[in-house]
Amino acid sequence: MIVPKLYLKTGCPWCEEVVEYLDARGIGYEPVVVSGNRAAMQEMIDLSGQSKAPTMNWDGEVLADFGVDELVPFLKAHGVAVS
Repeated sequence: MIVPKLYLKTGCPWCEEVVEYLDARGIGYEPVVVSGNRAAMQEMIDLSGQSKAPTMNWDGEVLADFGVDELVPFLKAHGVAVS
């Protein structure tokens, strides 16, 4: 099973909301905190073309600068049952 990377920033309310949503539904992800981590930030920028979080990389398909409203259809498109 593919585990998406979720790029996050410390203190970001959208990041916290997305993490709470995923955790509450048992949806796995690999958290990557970009705050204070130049290499991780550069990886996110190279991947998405921007520096805003949260950003998710699902096996090469990227959802950047999103909230839960944008996350739900992205998850559904990847076969994740969400409610």
